[in-house]
Amino acid sequence: MHINDKDDNWQHRSERMRCSTCMWWVKKSSLSENPTTGAEIGRCRKGAPTMCGWPVLFATDWCGQHKLDETKI
Repeated sequence: MHINDKDDNWQHRSERMRCSTCMWWVKKSSLSENPTTGAEIGRCRKGAPTMCGWPVLFATDWCGQHKLDETKI
């Protein structure tokens, strides 16, 4: 059985699961935009920090551990 794109419930699911809407993501600062792309940068606080600190991510990144923060939508 071949699954069509219209039947795929997971298609584009990550669009609503971006780091910017996650309770674990903290925007680095008001001036935290990447100078070349203008993208927002933040840190993921889901796990323990490494020797280099908290992982740095773009607001448009996503992972499978996303937890929606109602105050960010």
